[in-house]
Amino acid sequence: MVRKIVIVTGIVQGVGFRFSARREAARLGVTGWVRNRSDGSVEAAVQGDAERVTDMLRWLRTGPSSANVRSFEVTNVVPVDGEADFEIAD
Repeated sequence: MVRKIVIVTGIVQGVGFRFSARREAARLGVTGWVRNRSDGSVEAAVQGDAERVTDMLRWLRTGPSSANVRSFEVTNVVPVDGEADFEIAD
């Protein structure tokens, strides 16, 4: 089990990024959350099997077709037990 925190910048708000991320996370079977940040970026926490988390990170690097990702920063963190789903956070 691995957990990553990701900051995605570019045209990533107002383009369905969070909703698409939640759908992709459900497809891949990873847990965590995604939220808009006040600086215009999107932040996500992704947790699960290493291969599935890698697949989710690959998706986050481009996002939905309406997004334009300019930068992508990943931080490793200690996995958290108890998340059962991938949520859109406030």
